[in-house]
Amino acid sequence: MKLSELNIQDVAFKALDSFKIEIPSWGFANTGTRFGKFVQAAAATTIEEKFADAAEVNRLTGVTPTVALHVLWDLPGGLKDVSEVKGLERRFGVRSGSINPNLFQDQEYKFGSLCNPSAEIRGRALDHMLDSIEIAKALGSRDISLWMADGSNYPGTQSIRKRIGWLEQALRTSHDHLAENQRLLVEYKPFEPAFYHTDIADWGMSSHFAKVAGPKACVLVDTGHHYSAQNIEQIVAWLLHTEMLGGFHFNDRRYADDDLTLGSIDPYQIFRIFHEIHAATDDGLKIDIAYMIDQSHNLKGKMEAMVQTVMTAQELYLKAALVNRGQLAGLQQNCELVAAEELYRGAFWRDVRPLTQAWREAHGLPADPLAALRASGYVERAARERGSRSMAVSSYA
Repeated sequence: MKLSELNIQDVAFKALDSFKIEIPSWGFANTGTRFGKFVQAAAATTIEEKFADAAEVNRLTGVTPTVALHVLWDLPGGLKDVSEVKGLERRFGVRSGSINPNLFQDQEYKFGSLCNPSAEIRGRALDHMLDSIEIAKALGSRDISLWMADGSNYPGTQSIRKRIGWLEQALRTSHDHLAENQRLLVEYKPFEPAFYHTDIADWGMSSHFAKVAGPKACVLVDTGHHYSAQNIEQIVAWLLHTEMLGGFHFNDRRYADDDLTLGSIDPYQIFRIFHEIHAATDDGLKIDIAYMIDQSHNLKGKMEAMVQTVMTAQELYLKAALVNRGQLAGLQQNCELVAAEELYRGAFWRDVRPLTQAWREAHGLPADPLAALRASGYVERAARERGSRSMAVSSYA
């Protein structure tokens, strides 16, 4: 049956009902580039303010019920801070999402964390991993999201094979401490800050480490962590096929890991990724994917950029949901190249904003969340209340 013969709004509403995306606490704080930062008066300076901002985004969009937390930035006291965070959850109506260990900030990680040549430093890094898992348990968070900066800058300065073994051991130990319902998401990045070799440099390495760790580990794909022109949707298709895809960190980039807002450079790429996910779902593949935003709003207003990103994610997810995959499969089978591509591209070019607006109105949400944010005066109030603190903050998060 052709998609045009179906009730398009029913299809759209079902897709939008199923889509939830996590937002990062650090997306509301003053962040910067490798060279410095441009602070914003309305930026969040405390975990309370981050929860307040996350709650406002969820109030406006209705699809961001969880906020990702970074352990050293959001819970510097470790387990002692859990009760405060639980109180903020109750107060603001959003929950803690993925827990992100910090294995790149401390001075002792100059030559690596879980892959450091020093057994003592590797041990401290592993302790931090285990502490992060316990924090996640206490908060009822399912996913522990691991990204490491480990690597080296010069040939011959590190044993690549030894570092593989050290990391395998650390991930097995971490996996053994997971609760039954928890997952370990292993992220990869081809370069930066290490420019000769990175210990988890691509999806194949990440998939290997996840398999070695155990059945509750899987791969996390950051859309900014790829070489230019890399076919990310092919990677996604492989990870779906092998049942190793656990989650995404969504952002966009022009050159490398620029952390630009989702879809600002190549919205067609995100559409293509979402199509692979919808196609796998239609084919009955086992899928359990955590969607999360991970981007640095350094020049754009933080609240506006976050709401804009959530709206873009919904639109691209919906565009991909409206691909008539039954008809597309027939065209693919018959190698009708132009017809297949035109059907595929037609869904991408479709203006789905009326459908997303109708969905929001049906759920008692603002038809245009970005306009509602601007009209609410929330950012201006935050700037007045936080200004002196925010403009004085110099730490990364």
